[in-house]
Amino acid sequence: MDTSIAGWLVIAIAIAAANLPFFNDKVFAIVGAKWQRKPLFIRLLEMTALYLVVGAVGFALEANIGTRFPQTWEFYAISACTFLVLGFPGFIVRYLRKAHG
Repeated sequence: MDTSIAGWLVIAIAIAAANLPFFNDKVFAIVGAKWQRKPLFIRLLEMTALYLVVGAVGFALEANIGTRFPQTWEFYAISACTFLVLGFPGFIVRYLRKAHG
């Protein structure tokens, strides 16, 4: 797999994963729960877990292409903030959009 394709694949997976908790009321889009609407803290826990999954996919693709580069805390801080920004459209649709009708 080409480096460019792997990079865009990780970005596409990150966009989908960051918005997944906001576009459904099931936990990880699989498990139904007791509540009518999923609470925000459950959505944030899902985002955290999905951030780790996307990171694992990125590391696997990087290892498949060649040697993995060592990362420091700055990389994880920036990538976590980027993941939160990627999830912002889902947050807007779920919590800030007015319902019509």
